[in-house]
Amino acid sequence: MFAWLDTIDPTLLNWVLMPAFIFCARIGDVSLQTLRIVFTARGMRLATPITGFFEALVWLIAIRQILTHLDNMACFISYPAGFATGTAVGMYLEHKLSLGILGLRVITREAATDLIDELRKRNFGVTVVDGDGAMGPVSLVFTIIKRKDLPAVARLIEENSPKAFYTIEDIRRVSEGVGVFPTKTPFSLSKYLHQQGFFQQRK
Repeated sequence: MFAWLDTIDPTLLNWVLMPAFIFCARIGDVSLQTLRIVFTARGMRLATPITGFFEALVWLIAIRQILTHLDNMACFISYPAGFATGTAVGMYLEHKLSLGILGLRVITREAATDLIDELRKRNFGVTVVDGDGAMGPVSLVFTIIKRKDLPAVARLIEENSPKAFYTIEDIRRVSEGVGVFPTKTPFSLSKYLHQQGFFQQRK
């Protein structure tokens, strides 16, 4: 199956191509491992075993090559280097995917009316409770958001309640509810054309 490898210069194969292959394979399997751990924590029952299958497959390919090149220092170095790089790549992918649900708790001594209005304007479910803090009365604002919405919600807090204290918690599961998350409005071609003035009567 790999007879074509015999046609490649041995020095190039052993000191460049094979270490590069092991390095890339390690990036692949460690990245998948990081994602599998995230999927497991999020309770994603389908994605977790599928990711685990490909993770194990890529790892077997990488470890087979390292075992057949035990006398090659370049392969030894590429193996842990790929592991370290794969960890960083996996964290980057997890951040970009923005999977999961977060619980946001905002505590402010100032009136939170503007923040609450902005959150509700964007269809986030908000619960407000009055409480007593160490320095006096406070308002507690609770909401559940998707991880991908965190940057936008954080900006709303900074703009409307810059002195507020807030905490963020991972939530594994929530019950279905109305008005908890923003709903996507389906695209309507006729509505879009009306907005653009295509159906306005010509004078």
